[in-house]
Amino acid sequence: MTTDVFEEHRSLLTGVAYRILGSAADAEDVTQETWLRWNTVDPATVDDPRAYLVTVASRIALDRLRSARHRRESYVGAWLPEPVSDLPDGADHAELADSVEYALLVVLETLSPLERAVFVLREAFQFPYARIGEVIGREEAAARQLARRARDHVRERRPRFDADRDSRRRITERFLRACLEGDLDGLTALLADDATLIGDGGGRVRAPLRALQGVRKVSAFLHAIAQERNTRRFLDSTGVDDLARLETGVMEVNGAPAAYAAVDGRVVLLLVLDVADDLVRHVYLVANPEKMSRLRAPASS
Repeated sequence: MTTDVFEEHRSLLTGVAYRILGSAADAEDVTQETWLRWNTVDPATVDDPRAYLVTVASRIALDRLRSARHRRESYVGAWLPEPVSDLPDGADHAELADSVEYALLVVLETLSPLERAVFVLREAFQFPYARIGEVIGREEAAARQLARRARDHVRERRPRFDADRDSRRRITERFLRACLEGDLDGLTALLADDATLIGDGGGRVRAPLRALQGVRKVSAFLHAIAQERNTRRFLDSTGVDDLARLETGVMEVNGAPAAYAAVDGRVVLLLVLDVADDLVRHVYLVANPEKMSRLRAPASS
């Protein structure tokens, strides 16, 4: 029965940890550590297993996030969240799907660890403030204040736009086609004037070390990497020496469409687009192999 109770909540725990940490690998470690702790508890002494397990997982994730912040300070280039093709908790409704959107996870990286944990527990999972206060070791009033500050910060950094899934997929497909065809004018037309590109190669794969700002710089960079010689140089850094094995397409990542390049089904490059008013505002280029291990190109590609 102890195992059954835990398995009932496993996906929830992984989902909470992933949103707090932005790393699927770390989220799985948190879930495993939560299980080890749960296995030492007499379930008969726990009135609400769901609340108990989420509290334990959240505290473990919060401790890991504090440690990760120090490690990420020495990370080569920008650190971006680990993309996932399957939502950690199998979320199939709008509220949970929105809370794992890639652009939102990027914004959550700018919150303090406490603010991020509070935001996730309140906005994604609707935990009451009293319970959130218990999780983070603060009074309910302090939890409310942290939640308000986090919401204001996210609203300022990540305004909400009405870009439906079909529109985002259509623009992602056009964007990918313009990149592949070397269509500089086409790329420029799809990008907002203040567009930003952030790359994450982890020091292992070629990627911009600093954010590129403005439509001209972003379009010029994307146009350049699509040239055959530059594509070959990029593939060399991933250990692939045959350009003919490269396949491209659009796949679902964090509940939204993203453009990818893959070799033998292994994704080596991901472009996640933040779309607003039919224009691309942000381009997140993920190429660090460590963050690609859970992604596979669609079988139909």
